[in-house]
Amino acid sequence: MESSIADKNINKKLFGDDFAWGVSTAAFQVEGSCDADGKGQSIWDVFTGKKGKILNAHNADLACDFYNRYQDDIDLIKQLNIPNFRFSISWTRILPSGTGEANPEGIAYYNRVIDYCLAQGIEPWVTLYHWDLPHELELKGGWTNRNVIDWFADYVKICARHFGDRVKQWMVMNEPGVFTGAGYFLGIHAPGRTGLKNFLPAIHHTVLSIVAGAKVLRQELPRAQIGTTFSCSYVEPASDKVRDINAAKRVDALLNRLFIEPLMGLGYPVNEVPVLKEIEKYMLAGDRENSLFDFDFIGIQNYTREIVKYSFFTPYVNASLVKAENRKVALTQMKWEVYPPAIYQMIKKFNGYPGIKRLLITENGAAFPDEVIDGKVTDPLRVAYLQSHLAQVLKAKNEGYKISGYFVWTLTDNFEWAEGYHPRFGLIYIDFETQQRIIKASGQWYADFLRA
Repeated sequence: MESSIADKNINKKLFGDDFAWGVSTAAFQVEGSCDADGKGQSIWDVFTGKKGKILNAHNADLACDFYNRYQDDIDLIKQLNIPNFRFSISWTRILPSGTGEANPEGIAYYNRVIDYCLAQGIEPWVTLYHWDLPHELELKGGWTNRNVIDWFADYVKICARHFGDRVKQWMVMNEPGVFTGAGYFLGIHAPGRTGLKNFLPAIHHTVLSIVAGAKVLRQELPRAQIGTTFSCSYVEPASDKVRDINAAKRVDALLNRLFIEPLMGLGYPVNEVPVLKEIEKYMLAGDRENSLFDFDFIGIQNYTREIVKYSFFTPYVNASLVKAENRKVALTQMKWEVYPPAIYQMIKKFNGYPGIKRLLITENGAAFPDEVIDGKVTDPLRVAYLQSHLAQVLKAKNEGYKISGYFVWTLTDNFEWAEGYHPRFGLIYIDFETQQRIIKASGQWYADFLRA
């Protein structure tokens, strides 16, 4: 993929002085130390131990060893001139079994991380839930159990009270569409459940939990900035046939509208996906009101677009994706299409919700097959990817759409869920045998860009 001259000349100053620049990570993907200092098991600790679930039978027991190397990695963030660091808190470090008394060693660890960020002049942005539900709660039904709303709210309260004096930017959850869809319908992510009987209650209880957590933050930390994040993909029909167009609308409803719309007071997109009406069986009085929250910001996370065609044989949505590798397009290591206009289109789409006050890109990046040659990692495809996507973000901003931040996924190569350590998304290369860090050319490019 080649970037245009305009992309290469893109300048930080063009985005304005109040634009938030950062990098994002997730606890389970980087921390390691899976049972250190009283940490309990999460659903991902258990899932990675099941045969055939993770590529090459990898696990995250050590991952990037961020638990022990956090100072070194935060020093690298500072070296790269990155002013904002988004990371998540592991629920099972705070509450090993999901409920009960807080683990003082887990509290102390995140206090150290937060304090070290601030000492280095880096603003911490905390995600409270990035997919690592306590296994003990999954044994009780996990997100299919309505009690999860209270379990989650209690966990959020502990985090707010221990970290809220220094953390000003909070994200309640990361990509609910992914952890409910992949984990409770398709079974390809933890906890590995399948079917509507798991998926539909998980959707509804997650929406209610997001709002319950946000309300706790508002009550405990009235001056904090409170947001939450959503995955999104630009969806286009494979042809101008009516059945392909309608199939694309159904997929768009599931991928891009399923969670944001109830949180905006619009309800679930049942017109496009009628099976979602069955969520009503899990609703109680007051649930519609308790699905609504006035967020300070929304984070969207975009990597690609999807082309959709009608499929008679696909239940519930009668639609299927046309695989990018069959479309003769540029691909990332994840076999996702490189399509920079997707991020512009998603900014435009989310600007269509009048309830969104502030919009940020909280993840964007790409995995490519990086190699160390003579002690260096040269990754021109990733540099071009970042440049071309930033050009699209700037286009949206210049056209008057709300967009006020951009966070690269991710700081270091890490454990990429079911794909194990195969895909490398980082600005920094990690040799997982030695834990050596090497700043890639893309990391240096981002540092130079931010220095401007």
